[in-house]
Amino acid sequence: MPATPPLKRTLGAWDATTLGVGSMVGAGVFVVLSPAASRAGELLWLALLAAALVAVANALAVAALATVHTSSGGAYLYGRRQLGPWPGFIAGWGFVTGKTASCAAMAYTVGLYAAPGHATALAVGAVAAVAAVNLLGITRTAAAARILVAPVVGLLVFVVVGALASASATAAQPIDPPAPWSVPQAAALLFFAFAGYARIATLGEEVRDPERTVPLAIVAALGVTLVLYAGLAWGLVRLLGLGGLAAAAAPVRDAVVLLGAPAWVAAAGAALAALGALLALVAGISRTALAMAREGDLPAVLARVGRRHHVPWVAEVAVAAAVSVLLVTSDVTTIIGFSSFGVLVYYAVANASALTLGSRPWYSPRWLNAAGGAACLLLALTLPWRSVVAMLAVFAAGCAGRALVTRRR
Repeated sequence: MPATPPLKRTLGAWDATTLGVGSMVGAGVFVVLSPAASRAGELLWLALLAAALVAVANALAVAALATVHTSSGGAYLYGRRQLGPWPGFIAGWGFVTGKTASCAAMAYTVGLYAAPGHATALAVGAVAAVAAVNLLGITRTAAAARILVAPVVGLLVFVVVGALASASATAAQPIDPPAPWSVPQAAALLFFAFAGYARIATLGEEVRDPERTVPLAIVAALGVTLVLYAGLAWGLVRLLGLGGLAAAAAPVRDAVVLLGAPAWVAAAGAALAALGALLALVAGISRTALAMAREGDLPAVLARVGRRHHVPWVAEVAVAAAVSVLLVTSDVTTIIGFSSFGVLVYYAVANASALTLGSRPWYSPRWLNAAGGAACLLLALTLPWRSVVAMLAVFAAGCAGRALVTRRR
């Protein structure tokens, strides 16, 4: 295959942080708090804390690895270089498949909130629009993310401030006590909402001064999102009650209406959040596919980089096409658990990779890497069994395909 130009380093710390915040806020805040509350009940806060601690451990492991490996690919690249081809492939396959499914869920959210009667058609249109923006270059992606994330953060702050100013909390509603495994399962679902910082690492080849910028952006994005999530969870429980939150299909919309604002404000916020997450997700998946294609773990054509805008255009188009097919042919109701399983495996490989670093920053000790990896595997196995079985089948198919290709070579 002819040589292709490298990706261009144009992103600063602010751009990378914005992409991370946009990915996390859009990926989870409108979809996971209700199912997590229905499972964890009064222990919702414990589940949120557990998800946050696992996310912090993973973020610090990825930040440490990013100071050593500054190319695109995230944990796929780290696993391959630190552990070998197979662990790297497992991380990359989990990310590409799990996050492609997440893209379908985010795109469908755009359609569901903006035009419920034509959700699928609008979702496919949103995927096409996002792909078009990404093909114009990573700086356009970052600029669009800034535009989209600002009103979403404003909406969430409005809910938190409104709950704080509200005269009295909603009366408690009855809710079943949680089963012993419900808290880790709720934490695993909530982890879906914290997974956006991986997008910063997957864009490592397009970040200026990546040894400093990538770790800084990861920590900053996670910190901002933690504060937003904790405040929003408290505000929703205060306004809706724990039982009301557990039963709500769209809790942010219900809270906005209770505070006197029109329902379309929440609908627009949810659509913008999902669109922002979709924007960063497609960019991140295409960069991981690029890295895998460079190493021969995916078709070589996916490694082509455009000479004008310096983007992996074939990978971008392929991801958009796969998401569109999923939207037309699949049911996305179990997609959160499916994606969480794949991403938890991805971060388990990242933690195992960080364990092997000889020179490491002070903020990522080996014991934290070991604890983070074990926690990822534990949370993955507590997810709903259908999601676990489906993703295990996907991993088996991917590994079988790679083994066949490797043997032929």
